[in-house]
Amino acid sequence: MCQIYSGTEPELYQCVSRSVRINGVVTSLRLELRFWQILDEIASGEGFTTPQFLGKIHDEAVAERGDIPNFASLMRVICTVYLEKQAGLLATPKDTAPQSRLVS
Repeated sequence: MCQIYSGTEPELYQCVSRSVRINGVVTSLRLELRFWQILDEIASGEGFTTPQFLGKIHDEAVAERGDIPNFASLMRVICTVYLEKQAGLLATPKDTAPQSRLVS
């Protein structure tokens, strides 16, 4: 029934840990190989290495929210947002902005 999903190559969902330096601190990030592939693609498209991209995202998220409770989960969601954008499924700010209504 769902061969496109159930037939996924096992190496794509194998967890892979990478050591990355964020703000001078070396940390380990564990994601499935497919997410690493997507992050590599995003970083390259933005003109960064993957570690540079992760550092930039980390800094921007901390500046905006003050805390990142689960950085690995943030990376997975970023990958899904990227894929939605690539597929043309991501709403633009114009699409999501509340409409003002004039009441007379």
